[in-house]
Amino acid sequence: MSDLGFILRKTRLEKKISLEDLQEVTKIRKRYLEAIEEGNYKVLPGSFYVRAFIKSYAEAVGLDPTEVLNMYQSTNPSPVVEKPVVENIRKNRTSVRNTEKLSRWASSVMFICFILLIFGIVYYYTYKNYKGTPADEKPSQTQSSRITTSTSPATGTNANSIPNASSDGKVAPLSTATSTPAPTPTPPAVQVKFSSTEKGVDNYTIIGTANLDIQMKITGPCWIGVDTISEGGGKKTLSQKLYNSGDTEAFNVAGSAYLNVGAASALELTVNGNVVPVGDTPNPKRVQLNLQKN
Repeated sequence: MSDLGFILRKTRLEKKISLEDLQEVTKIRKRYLEAIEEGNYKVLPGSFYVRAFIKSYAEAVGLDPTEVLNMYQSTNPSPVVEKPVVENIRKNRTSVRNTEKLSRWASSVMFICFILLIFGIVYYYTYKNYKGTPADEKPSQTQSSRITTSTSPATGTNANSIPNASSDGKVAPLSTATSTPAPTPTPPAVQVKFSSTEKGVDNYTIIGTANLDIQMKITGPCWIGVDTISEGGGKKTLSQKLYNSGDTEAFNVAGSAYLNVGAASALELTVNGNVVPVGDTPNPKRVQLNLQKN
């Protein structure tokens, strides 16, 4: 067992994560995880996958992937030479002929549709210019009603010249009703703002609250670790758990918090009523929620 594999295995056991749980979080086969712990990198598909698997393993157990990759590079300076795989490709003449026939048929159909479209446009505009629009033939019903009611047939004066007039000639008082202006929407009291990304950690600043109300909804198998952060920057583990689809979890933290998510696409995160995007891919994700108290 190599030094790197010993460190990874020790960290995994300290956090009580089995190889089966780690396989669900990282989507890496169990035999590849065992090969990484034993330092048997020849079992893995290639040098690119070795680095990618080591990085995912480190992030899943809470280690700094940059330091872990540097340790791997120092112990394995020469990459594994991959043998190119030569595949013999045989063309099927029958499928080629069928493809050519289908292509010619599709081209013919598109040409016919284009001709029909041109005829349809020409016919539409020709018919419209010949018949004219309904608006040109006669005035609208609304305009006719306005002309009919604009003057009184008996007196020839405007029937609406005396507002609120009753049948006995008395004038009713004018209405004093006023419209109420629409209320201006107020922004949420708590604001969650993205600040920066440092060393693979997305930092968010939370303003307008004394506590963090963290709500988690799980949509697939996912391992999540939650730590609290003291004012001096120290971390204390609050929870480490493997969740299944449909699980929910809530935390109320009096300070800042740090989340280590094994599969970002399986988590819907809400902080004090604000949705915090963690990603739509099944890759590990780290998020730090920095509470800014007034």
